[in-house]
Amino acid sequence: MEELTPFYSLGLALALGLLIGLERGWKERHLDEGRRVAGIRTFALIGLLGGVWGLLAQEVGQAVLAVAFGALALVLVAAHVMAQVRDQDMGITGEIASLLTFAFGALAALGYPALAAAGAVVTATLLGIKPVLHAWVNRLEERELFAAFQLLLISVVILPLLPNQGYGPWEALNPYRIWWMVVLIAAISFVGYFSMKIIGERKGILLTGLMAGLASSTAVTVNFARIARKTQGSSNVLAAGILVACATMFPRMLVVSSLFSWDLARQLLFPVLAMMTLSYALAALCWKLSSPTAHEESPGLTNPFELKPALIFAALLAGIILLSQGLSEHFGDAGIYTLAAVSGLADVDAITLSLADMTDGRLSLETATLGILIAAFVNSLVKGTLAMGIGGWALGYRVAGTLSLSVGAGLLTWWLQY
Repeated sequence: MEELTPFYSLGLALALGLLIGLERGWKERHLDEGRRVAGIRTFALIGLLGGVWGLLAQEVGQAVLAVAFGALALVLVAAHVMAQVRDQDMGITGEIASLLTFAFGALAALGYPALAAAGAVVTATLLGIKPVLHAWVNRLEERELFAAFQLLLISVVILPLLPNQGYGPWEALNPYRIWWMVVLIAAISFVGYFSMKIIGERKGILLTGLMAGLASSTAVTVNFARIARKTQGSSNVLAAGILVACATMFPRMLVVSSLFSWDLARQLLFPVLAMMTLSYALAALCWKLSSPTAHEESPGLTNPFELKPALIFAALLAGIILLSQGLSEHFGDAGIYTLAAVSGLADVDAITLSLADMTDGRLSLETATLGILIAAFVNSLVKGTLAMGIGGWALGYRVAGTLSLSVGAGLLTWWLQY
């Protein structure tokens, strides 16, 4: 069978060229014959050419492959210059795709078929989704682009430079792990923001609440409550949006904790599912009871990422980690539960990350589980209070009542579990 291997390699090289050529040929199907630098047949031949030279390189040396690649590049440059003079077209996408096709054909022949196939599929996909990518770029604002660069800065540049060891009392402060948690939460908020941006802010309260809940369910609660105060007859639809955002907080806790400890995530699973299911179910009921003409204003989108809040969150997280360790050392589990309740007044992410990180042997799973649930219980009740205080009774009893039932369901499930 080994004597057939070259035939398989050339067949794959030809197929990859056909794949990319199919996309190019379809995209330029309206052009007259002879006005395209390369069509489906040319790309297929380029892929086959790469495969042939890849096989030859195995026999006579790798240098011939570089010479063949350079010769192809010269031909493509000449064709591009002629096309530019004729059509004033400055784009070089087709030429780059041709060079990649040659490279994928050579990879297939050199013994990297999976890598060649994956590269060709990605290339064809990128070429095919040009309208989608351009639409996204056109909708992108300067602050969003800068936010993306900031997120890359803190994750790709800063994170690898931080020492991965403990410092301070009890060696509780690990700069690398703390900053990794900051990157994690920033990335979740970033995904939530751009999900709303791409899907559209005004395509439904439920969808908006779901996406915004990835970033901050408390912010959604406050924004929707303000709208409810100003708008009559919208309590059901806005309550549905708030409850969806609040329910989304629960699986987010589960995902974050699972990144540190699968055992902790399993302990949290059933209480979280109980709270999430009840919240989503009553959100669906509120939505069903809402008027089809109900006001559907969505929460205003804010900056997806800012460095100052990230630094503040890092400081808060470091403080909670230090307090968690200190309270655990001096007051045992009671200290952890007290800190969890206080932390839940504002946010659940920091305490979730802190306790999940301590399950490496410094804290029992049972204590971490109850601590995270206490933070979730307190945070849910706070959001119910905010909905009632800002949005009024009509919105408040729907949100506060549902979240109170969810807390009760989570507490009961946890009690039955233990």
